[in-house]
Amino acid sequence: MREAMGMVETRSLNAAIEAADAMVKAANVKIADFQIVGSGLVSVTVTGEVAAVTSAVEAAKERAGSVAEVVSANVVARPHEEVDKLFDFDGGE
Repeated sequence: MREAMGMVETRSLNAAIEAADAMVKAANVKIADFQIVGSGLVSVTVTGEVAAVTSAVEAAKERAGSVAEVVSANVVARPHEEVDKLFDFDGGE
């Protein structure tokens, strides 16, 4: 079974750090990516079981929303293996 992926994008580095902290404390998930997108946008991506990722994203939206704007949040239940390549920094080898 493939792992789910959850993403939260905020308009503040502080809010993104709060979101990441809330996600790993709320559920059994792993941070897969943390990107400073630009123009104040910061994205945090986690992976884990569908229920855990869903719970983590909800917790992150609440916590980060108390610090700054949450621009977007989403859960992808079982991403296609091609999506995994977006997070494979060693070139797939």
